[in-house]
Amino acid sequence: MKAAIYTFIALIAFAANSLFCRMALAEGYIDPYNFTIIRLLSGAACLGIIMSVYTYNLKRKGSFNDAILSDTGSWRSSISLLVYALSFSVAYVELDTGTGALILFSAVQLTMIGWGIYKKEQLSAVQWAAFLIAVTGFAYLMLPSAAVPSLLGASLMALSGVAWGIYSIRGKVCVSPLRTTGFNFIRSLVALPILLLVSMSYFNAFTIQGILLACASGALASGIGYSIWYVAMPLLKSTQAAVVQLCVPVVAAFAGVIFLQEQLTVEFVIASSVILTAVLIFILNKKKE
Repeated sequence: MKAAIYTFIALIAFAANSLFCRMALAEGYIDPYNFTIIRLLSGAACLGIIMSVYTYNLKRKGSFNDAILSDTGSWRSSISLLVYALSFSVAYVELDTGTGALILFSAVQLTMIGWGIYKKEQLSAVQWAAFLIAVTGFAYLMLPSAAVPSLLGASLMALSGVAWGIYSIRGKVCVSPLRTTGFNFIRSLVALPILLLVSMSYFNAFTIQGILLACASGALASGIGYSIWYVAMPLLKSTQAAVVQLCVPVVAAFAGVIFLQEQLTVEFVIASSVILTAVLIFILNKKKE
């Protein structure tokens, strides 16, 4: 039950992040480089404040231990986070929603399920069938809005998916999800000087709406959301963590209907039902040893 709750909250955060990115980048409120800069800065600032309060309370209560305080993330995870965030933002403006989602989640699935199989996380016949049905439903949902992608956009989105898969996998061994995520965001800021140089020509192109959406994406959907995802990851197999993320486009689409007045179609209802049912079957079915 604990794994299900944290996973559900994390998926909501991922969907919210997709919504914030769509509103900011697709509407032209901000460019992808400044969006990434503000996203990383706001995530680091938010988590830095929360970490300080968290660490202070642990010390005050005498309940902290060296393992928690020594968990300061890693450069590998930080690089994965940075590559994911920047590649995603740049690719997002090069691709339409359907094409981007297909490429992104295909790369995530291949990375995480491939790693799970490498680590001997064998799937039952029912799980394989459920996975294929979920992927089919996902493709059915996204293909109507997909178009022939540009090579640059497709490559960057695939790179983003691989980086996110790696970042997720590395969350399985963290001791303190909050501190790990916080320090990963803080470490990623070493790339800020380069990003600022690239983004200088866009300084007059972003708006207050873009800044606020980037802050919401960084502090709430990314900073807090990724911390919760790192709580869930040790409780899930890599294959399970990969498959449940197929629900993200469904949740994001529902949010688009509610908050952006996007159209709810029969095809969407059918595809969503197929995906959610298949994911549930996958999670509930276990490979017998």
